[in-house]
Amino acid sequence: MSHADARNKFLAVFEGIREELIAHMKSEKMPEDAIAWFNENLIYNVPGGKLNRGISVVDSVTILLNRLPTDDEYFKAALLGWCIELLQAFFLVSDDIMDRSISRRGQPCWYLVSDVKGLGKVHNIAVNDSCMLEGAIYHILKNHFRRESYYVDLLELFQEVTYKTEMGQLVDQITAPEDNINIDKYTLLKHTFVVRYKTAYYSFYLSVALAMRMCGVPDAYELNGKTVEPYKEADRILIPMGEFFQVQDDYLDYHGTEAQIGKIGTDIIDGKCSWCVCTALTHGTDTQKKFLFENYGKKGPEQTMREQAVKDMYNDEEGLNIPKRYEESSKNAVEEINAMIELLPEPGAQDELRGDRLRRDVFRVFLSKITDRTA
Repeated sequence: MSHADARNKFLAVFEGIREELIAHMKSEKMPEDAIAWFNENLIYNVPGGKLNRGISVVDSVTILLNRLPTDDEYFKAALLGWCIELLQAFFLVSDDIMDRSISRRGQPCWYLVSDVKGLGKVHNIAVNDSCMLEGAIYHILKNHFRRESYYVDLLELFQEVTYKTEMGQLVDQITAPEDNINIDKYTLLKHTFVVRYKTAYYSFYLSVALAMRMCGVPDAYELNGKTVEPYKEADRILIPMGEFFQVQDDYLDYHGTEAQIGKIGTDIIDGKCSWCVCTALTHGTDTQKKFLFENYGKKGPEQTMREQAVKDMYNDEEGLNIPKRYEESSKNAVEEINAMIELLPEPGAQDELRGDRLRRDVFRVFLSKITDRTA
């Protein structure tokens, strides 16, 4: 199946989810304008991205089963995938409010949409809209998985990963508060910590862990005389993969165009604790660091000029040369992650038809989706 066909098949499941959620609103006797509002919230915020997180649940289930899933298995895997996309939408709508972002996925952020703004409560209603996207996750899980033996495992995964992400968002916000930027706090170690919690768990670990629970992968099993703890193995490989992904995101924010990345990069103007600035502070001269302190995250009439000056310093081939450092960092990250994957004990031929054993291809496929990405 081509990537486009796989995406369209996955999107078809969303339409059923949307109808189910709207039917539930109607059963609660919600007013027509509230139903229409929630419907627009779902359509605008959930299915518009690349859908890698959600489709990765389906891909991981297929690899674990070592065969094509049945229609029921596909549907359940896709439902879990869409629950991650709902979680993603919840985080993005909230994050855009906190960061006062302008665009997302090539369109205005939800809190800036004219109908939302027209209420005169721009931020307030969008906050509730984000919470409703999160609440929809648990409605879907209850409707479709309540009778499954792994139902509680699914609930715990979503709750734990959501909490970890919110902890990461907390550290991110207090490290780089919009009204008091202090890049003296920025280090590559702090960046890695924030990324691990804010991005890696929900964007990488969650997809695979959900697939493992659905396929009945236990907390531990014996393989070739050794005890394998598959969820710890998944954590060991996927969290560094998530860190690599965010480094890419940070680089594209400064180096990519809006057409490429679907948004206007604002990390420099917003003073974000980005991999780029952390790398510049780590390797820069005293003069370069002083320049960053004077220009990074400085808003006002000259912010565009300051932003371009920082980009020029990043691009200087005789100086910081952030593009070259990024290329080297990416190459090293891919090599290290591949080495981690090779350390995972692989099921032998006798376990070929077992779906409850973790396989290296789960991670290889995930890594292939993000290597050399430009958006």
